[in-house]
Amino acid sequence: MKVLLVEDDAIISEGLQYSLRQEGYEVVTAATVAAALELIRSGCVWDFCLLDVMLPDGDGYAVCREIRKNSQAPILFLTACDDEIHTVMALEQGADDYITKPFRIRELMARMKAILRRTEQNGRADMSLISVGNNQVNLQVGKVYCGNEEIILTAMEYKLLLIFLNHRGQTLTRQQILNDIWDAVGDYVNDNTLSVYIKRLRKKLGDSPEGQIIKTVRGIGYRLEK
Repeated sequence: MKVLLVEDDAIISEGLQYSLRQEGYEVVTAATVAAALELIRSGCVWDFCLLDVMLPDGDGYAVCREIRKNSQAPILFLTACDDEIHTVMALEQGADDYITKPFRIRELMARMKAILRRTEQNGRADMSLISVGNNQVNLQVGKVYCGNEEIILTAMEYKLLLIFLNHRGQTLTRQQILNDIWDAVGDYVNDNTLSVYIKRLRKKLGDSPEGQIIKTVRGIGYRLEK
């Protein structure tokens, strides 16, 4: 796991680098806002960011804002100021947490791990929700919603939707769809029945007659748009 450490105090920086590397982290460092911004704009990617607030040529808030333009990597501020204004500023800039200097390395590591666990859980939750048109598919519970209203799908309709989701953006032949339904459900579905299921699924998803969500590819099959 790669960590960006922005800290101008050489003693603190060296101590953190040693401790982080002992925990298996790969560490990239910067001692100024300018150096940090150069790293960020060069396209480097990190899994976690540790940012000092007070830097020789500015503050860590500017670094935080630049990171947040393209990344949701966890950010933890290292600050010598334990007051409400600095705490609020750090969180408003997009930070996940802050720790006040002087701090114990073990406390810092514990906070980092807690943030990583939380963001990982949130990431998993986000992955279980997929948008389809104006609808949300909750894969964890196997339900589809339009706003707060549940869209009731039959088992076959839901399976058909999953097939499209698993091949989103790809054109599927009718035979491919039939094969997938047969493999998963074990019920025989013929070509005419498939047309009926797709028509019903489109209607329930609020699709237009032209098929803006599930498009008909003439002479081939269907495609769920990305």
